[in-house]
Amino acid sequence: MEAPEGEGRTFMQVISEKYSPENFPYRRGPGMGVVVPSGHQGSPMKDRLNLPSVLVLNGCGISHAGDQGEIAAFCAHVVELDLSHNKLQDWHEISKIVMNIPNLDFLNLSSNPLSDAVLESYCAEALSRVRRLVLNNTQIPWDVVHAFTREMPELEELFLCLNEYSTVTVSATPCPSLRLLHITDNNLQDWSEVRKFGTMFPSLDTLVLANNNVNSIHDSEDNLRRLFPNLRSINLHNSGLSQWEDIEKLNFLPKLEEVRLQGIPLLQPYTNTERRSLMIAQLPSVGCLNGSIVTDGEREDAERFFIRYYRDHSEEELPNRYHYLVTKYGKLAPLAEIDLRPRCHAVVAVHCEDRVEQVSIRLDQTVAELKKQLKTVVRLSASNMRLYYIDKDMHSAFGPEEMKYSTRALHSYSIRDGDGILVVPKTK
Repeated sequence: MEAPEGEGRTFMQVISEKYSPENFPYRRGPGMGVVVPSGHQGSPMKDRLNLPSVLVLNGCGISHAGDQGEIAAFCAHVVELDLSHNKLQDWHEISKIVMNIPNLDFLNLSSNPLSDAVLESYCAEALSRVRRLVLNNTQIPWDVVHAFTREMPELEELFLCLNEYSTVTVSATPCPSLRLLHITDNNLQDWSEVRKFGTMFPSLDTLVLANNNVNSIHDSEDNLRRLFPNLRSINLHNSGLSQWEDIEKLNFLPKLEEVRLQGIPLLQPYTNTERRSLMIAQLPSVGCLNGSIVTDGEREDAERFFIRYYRDHSEEELPNRYHYLVTKYGKLAPLAEIDLRPRCHAVVAVHCEDRVEQVSIRLDQTVAELKKQLKTVVRLSASNMRLYYIDKDMHSAFGPEEMKYSTRALHSYSIRDGDGILVVPKTK
């Protein structure tokens, strides 16, 4: 829905247009809509609005709430509300909407011009029942973020992407309810900023830091255990990590199970197979790497690969993990190199009447081409010879195998050095 020029529209104007009986005539199952009695005073929506419990009103030019009584009448059943890409720049108007939606669980305010909006405490309190809050690309300051985390005791998921944060301001009041922090595409580079999240969100389960160029993990084992005791998943895609020591430090997070680590400088010199194997071997407790489950068999293969990869390095270059894995598997010898490419040539014994000659033949040629090659050897024309393959290791009761199909490739017979080719003149 296009937003008109001017100051924008109210929340209720947009609802009345988008979900009126004319534009949205059918309910979507029981409980998915509300019917307001025709006697409802002051309603511009005629008899009813068919509102789903998930309202998507992004990019509709909304700047104000509108009639609060109508919001309360029509939105009592709404649980998710997407108001992204609108013109909301006043927390008073947002609070008028939210406080009249008592069952609201999810609120998306992304890409609204809220960077300079003043947040009063009662406006923050209006969001107290919301569990998932999205504030991407709003550039709201940290004091506003902290006001919400103080007044939202049930907040579990917070999205702060694309807000141009290069530093983090610590809140004086921790938010113990928060489980997921999604803060991708900001300008956080120093781990001293990232570690502040541990103080602010002690129950943090998932930390998504992709596209932040965090350059190193500067913390001791004790600090990491203390700061992130419940962290189960971390995403460091496209960060600036360049040392294996940073990867090893992830093992200090006591509950870590899932890691996403792609696009980092450390892994650039390796092949895809080497990257995954080396990473799995370095992270023994991680059961999911870059979205793929690590099986027990894959882990053992990766750990054995790790030993062989580092076996010729100097003692100073060996990572700590190498010594542990050697005690587990021993010092493994290099894998034997097996050439699985098809053979190109073979030396065979060509039998014709009472003569035998050793001839080198190409195995990528056909039976017809072999006959041409043998013309000068057996002094017969190609059209006047029949060929039989003799496997030196096979003593079949059926004797040699006739090579009767002229277009068949020689390698399909599995010819090897020492085998024989019997040439018999055709009878007239």
